[in-house]
Parts: sequence; structure tokens; C-alpha cells
Amino acid sequence: MATVNLRIFRKLVLGNRRRMKSFLTLLEKKAPKGLQEFRVEADKQVWQRTDCLDCANCCKTMSPTYTKEDLRRISSHLGMSEAAFKEKWLYKDKTGDWMNVKQPCQFLDLKTNMCDIYAVRPRDCAGFPHHNTKKMNADYMHMYKQNIEYCPATYRLVMTVMEKFNGG
Repeated sequence: MATVNLRIFRKLVLGNRRRMKSFLTLLEKKAPKGLQEFRVEADKQVWQRTDCLDCANCCKTMSPTYTKEDLRRISSHLGMSEAAFKEKWLYKDKTGDWMNVKQPCQFLDLKTNMCDIYAVRPRDCAGFPHHNTKKMNADYMHMYKQNIEYCPATYRLVMTVMEKFNGG
């Protein structure tokens, strides 16, 4: 597995972000035949080269949204009331979602890149970067556009799809 150098990753994103997002916008409008099947296979290959514990960029730079069930489960796990958990760690954003007050995530151990609440982590974290739950189509292309900037696996996946359907 390749080690992730986040400084180099950020430079790659800056250099390719516009081109990648333009390509994804084209896919949004008209997906080529075989895209979903190729995406599934490419995703498998991407994860063979990706170790989240080597990176943890999502935990360092993003906040999950917490569902009502997440709030109940995590606060119970921590031995706190939901109100105390929210007051200590979260804020409500302008759309009404509960988000982390700080970054990196308060539950990320920066020495090991491991999550202190992994067994009860938010659903958003458990599914990230959502490759397996969200098809590469108009309904979810915004998610791929966002996550290329945070997740090396998503970046590699989109680059692989670009190479196949756009000639790189």
C-alpha cells in the first residue's frame, strides 16, 4: 500500500481540481455506458492501494453530520446525556445539522490516526467516502466533487475513471 503524503496530495488536488470537477459535471449530464460497472471495479483497485489509518485526512479536515441515532449512541457510549455531548463537542450549522466544533475531530488520536469511538462512530464516518452507497450519477456527483479534495481514495477513483472515459 502506498503511503499518503498529505502535502503532496493537496498539491495534486490544487493542480487537478478544476479539470476533475469539470469532468464530473460532464458525467452528471451524460454518463457513458459501463460507468457504474467500471466504477465498482476501479473502487476495488483503489482500496487495495489505500490505508485510511495512514491518512485520516477526512477526520483531520471534515466534520461528519450527526444523526439523532448517532447522538443517542455516542453520548450513551461516553456516559453523557445527549445535551451534554452536544454542548461539549457540537454546534448546529445553518442547515440544522449537528457538526463538530473543532478540527481535527475530537475523537481522532493524532498519533495513531485511530478513532477513539470507532465502534460507535457516526454513520457519516462509517460510510465515508460513500463510494459503495452512492452511484456515480447526477444525484450524487456533488459528493464525488467534494470528496476528491479530502480523500485520496476518491481522488484516485475519479482519476481512474477520467483515464478510462476521458483519456486522462
